[in-house]
Amino acid sequence: MGVIVNRRRAGAVLALAAASGVALAGGIVTGVPASAAPASGAALQAAMAAPTDLVGWATQGGGTTGGGNLSPTNVSSASALTSALSSSSAAVIRVSGTISCSGMLKVASNKTVLGNAGATLVGCGLNVTKASNVIIRNLTFRDWNDDGINVQYSTRVWLDHNTLSHGYDGAIDIKRSSDYVTVSWNRFFNHDKTMLLGHSDDNASEDVGHLRVTYHHNFFDGTNQRHPRVRFGNPVHVYNNYYRNVGSGGGYGVASTEGAGVLVEGNYFENTADPFHRGEASSGPGSLVARNNYFVNSGSGDAGGSVASIPYSYSLDTASNVKSIVTASAGAGKISV
Repeated sequence: MGVIVNRRRAGAVLALAAASGVALAGGIVTGVPASAAPASGAALQAAMAAPTDLVGWATQGGGTTGGGNLSPTNVSSASALTSALSSSSAAVIRVSGTISCSGMLKVASNKTVLGNAGATLVGCGLNVTKASNVIIRNLTFRDWNDDGINVQYSTRVWLDHNTLSHGYDGAIDIKRSSDYVTVSWNRFFNHDKTMLLGHSDDNASEDVGHLRVTYHHNFFDGTNQRHPRVRFGNPVHVYNNYYRNVGSGGGYGVASTEGAGVLVEGNYFENTADPFHRGEASSGPGSLVARNNYFVNSGSGDAGGSVASIPYSYSLDTASNVKSIVTASAGAGKISV
């Protein structure tokens, strides 16, 4: 059965059909046009509207709905937030104001965490551990002293329209057999180690067959490395992200290592000397297929090998339009929740 890649936003529909199960090899995919048709002016204007739909790996395995349509629990203090996040009951949690905290606040299953306008966590991060069906949207994180968002031993997680900066360790790290995760429309700036996928070369026994993540329409603004750094996951889908001034501290964009399979598709790389490569530090190489990316004052990258097929439908913007689309719509405060 064919997989349809829907180029659809705000009523503008384009379709690209790719045969399910085809092998992606050497940076190309058999049977798929090498470039997308240019968007019309009307379609581009429609695309500029900040989208709110979930796509990607978090739609798989039963989908991700968080707390659903439950009446929200409103929190504005660290103690109230900690209690609401850790409850065993399904919940929609609305965060208001600036909350100062430290360490990692545990997020239990079946939670939707939504930031009201200006909602900010200062000094702490969220730990989605041994949980499933979690949504975190429209929050600003800064100055965390561990990770901004950590996902481990968890499935069906959607991290969307958040802003993360000035943290200690990873901004968004996903590890320890986590699966079915979408990271979309987030903005990252003033940070070094942005996103780790798979924490250790020695964890193949847990991670092979898992760590399937979609990263799309994120804005990497002057960050240094790990956008993402991938171990074991296959396929990992990195599409329609905007990389600006990435790696100026000696870092890079995307790294595929330890047998991972990463599709790097339709991204916009600007002032990024090393947009993507295979292998990193002591980690052996993975496979990386690159297609339809757009480069401005950037390197050409290192691709090779084959990647498993993408099982879901998704909207693919023309790469040359990604800068304007993502800068207009990525990060906290760009959607109504």
